[in-house]
Amino acid sequence: MGSEITKEFLENIELLISGKKNKALLKLLSEEHPADIAEILGDLGSDDATYLFKLLDSELSAEALLEIDEDDREKILKNLSAVEIAVELDELDTDDAADIISELPEERVTEVISEIEDDDHAKDIVELLRYEEGTAGSLMAKELVKVKETWTIPTCVRKMRSQAQEVRRVHSIYVVDKANHLIGRLSLKDLLVASTKDNVSNIYIPKVDSVHVNDKGEDVARLMQKYDLEAIPVVDDDNVLIGRITIDDIVDLIKEEAEKDYQMAAGITEDIDADDSIWDKTKARLPWLILGLVGGLAAASIMGGFEEALTKYPVLFFFTPLIAAMAGNVGVQSSAIIVQGLANDNLKGSLVNRMFKEIGLSMVNGIILSAFVFIFGFFLGYEIHISITIAISLIIVIILASLVGTFVPLILHKNGIDPAVATGPFITTCNDIFGISIFFYIAKLILGF
Repeated sequence: MGSEITKEFLENIELLISGKKNKALLKLLSEEHPADIAEILGDLGSDDATYLFKLLDSELSAEALLEIDEDDREKILKNLSAVEIAVELDELDTDDAADIISELPEERVTEVISEIEDDDHAKDIVELLRYEEGTAGSLMAKELVKVKETWTIPTCVRKMRSQAQEVRRVHSIYVVDKANHLIGRLSLKDLLVASTKDNVSNIYIPKVDSVHVNDKGEDVARLMQKYDLEAIPVVDDDNVLIGRITIDDIVDLIKEEAEKDYQMAAGITEDIDADDSIWDKTKARLPWLILGLVGGLAAASIMGGFEEALTKYPVLFFFTPLIAAMAGNVGVQSSAIIVQGLANDNLKGSLVNRMFKEIGLSMVNGIILSAFVFIFGFFLGYEIHISITIAISLIIVIILASLVGTFVPLILHKNGIDPAVATGPFITTCNDIFGISIFFYIAKLILGF
């Protein structure tokens, strides 16, 4: 359980910083986890955060730099020189270093890379920066432990010891041939019990799951989840082993995608935080609000076309919000289930079967809800044909809204558009318009105006 950063604790740190009590600061923070250090840095002002960051041991400060919020990290990085940033990157795995350096302004990237002392580390970072964001290549780290099938067991152990010094966590040991093609994995247990006269080729396991460098991150996440993997190797077109992806990177990816989908479902087009500027928030929210406004105006226009009906049967007006709300709610429910299924890759069966299933489910829900409306109208003394009109309209609206909510995400997904768009104001606005149109046209057929 991490320690809680209290107001008093933070004030004490600020007091020590103002008095430049460096030894006392280091002693106070010596037992803190990097995540707690990151929280402290985020709560401090820019100057105090930079002062404390520079005071910390480079290994600890690098770990804290990974944990800190992106906006808080930016305020620290802009106060560091290229050499100081390079020192931090030297302490990090290539994937983490690439993530941080990608946040720097373009003019600083080359300068920082040129200051990294380890040339191989710098080359690996540059390589990772070339991969498209969201692919396996952009997620992988170059650090791993690999052995050749031709090595003897003593040679294998010696080489592994040397490689492990550069790897923070050894999840798996990969086996390659002379051309560095991935051919299997090595069990640590098998290695420990093997004879010193054996070769790796006699004990390695030829079955190993891997991903291509250009595979989508979501596909990598599904594969690792399916087989409960802590790490997975990454290969190129020739099946050459070029890196590995660990579970912590996948967790970060899933978290980012979940936050993105949640915001899109709420009608926010860009990734924003609570502390962002009014202008940034306006740009993210306004497009969907405009869509809602257009939808509202369209609905008002439709109702205007039935002014005679509203004059003759004013009770219809009071049920218009009910019809629109039910259409929106049903559409969002259906689309949310489909989007979740697409995200988890567990949608099974044909579209025809899914369509009939949705129609059946919608009919059951529609009949039950319409019965409540019918009973409600009976007790309020509505004319029977009014209650029938509302009940039938509700059933049809629910069925159509369910179908729209089901197939719009599928169509968007097929055309390469994030289906999460369909769970927000888009689907609600569309179903509001459809619902009101259907309601009044059915009323026209039954009531004859």
